[in-house]
Order: sequence, then structure tokens, then C-alpha cells
Amino acid sequence: MPNEPTDGRDAAAWSPLDSEGWYAALNATTAVRDALVRAGLEKDFPYLRADLNAFGHGLVELGRVSPNTAERLAELLRLALASGVGRDTEGAEHAPTAAEEHKGRI
Repeated sequence: MPNEPTDGRDAAAWSPLDSEGWYAALNATTAVRDALVRAGLEKDFPYLRADLNAFGHGLVELGRVSPNTAERLAELLRLALASGVGRDTEGAEHAPTAAEEHKGRI
């Protein structure tokens, strides 16, 4: 309305940089990319990217991969699970995820 006070912004001026979901997705994408680099799989995930849905929820797009890449990824996950990664042993605390580390920085 013409007489309504505004803060100088409207819906068209919205930016993903104002969204906590964007930063959560960006940090998680970076964590996935870093793990893929360590595993030598970074070139096998060319469509890896951070995204937001229509509701502002962060998403990580992994994209399409070849069957060979999917098999390699599955084997890495099996090895990680077999070694106990992700299990809470004797009440030990888990290291915070990239998304958890980012909370509160905005």
C-alpha cells in the first residue's frame, strides 16, 4: 500500500544470502566436496551444488553419477560404517556437522 512504512525492501529484493537454509546447504555441500576430494571422487560429481527450495529450505544437489561412481561411493560408505564411523560409542560426543557449526553465525 502506498501509505505503509517499508524497510526499503520487497519480495523481489529477497536474497538467498539472507537465508539460514542457504548457508546450511552451502556448508554441507562444502563438507561433501571435501570428502569427495579426499576420496578422489571430486570429478565424478560434476553437478554437486547447494540449492534452496521454494520454502527457503537448504538442499544439497548431488546430481547424476555413473554406475561405477555409485559403486565406489557405496563401497566407501560400507567401509566407513564397518569402521564404526557415525556410531556413538560409550556416550562419546559426535563432532558437529558443518550445518551445526554454522548455526548461530547468522
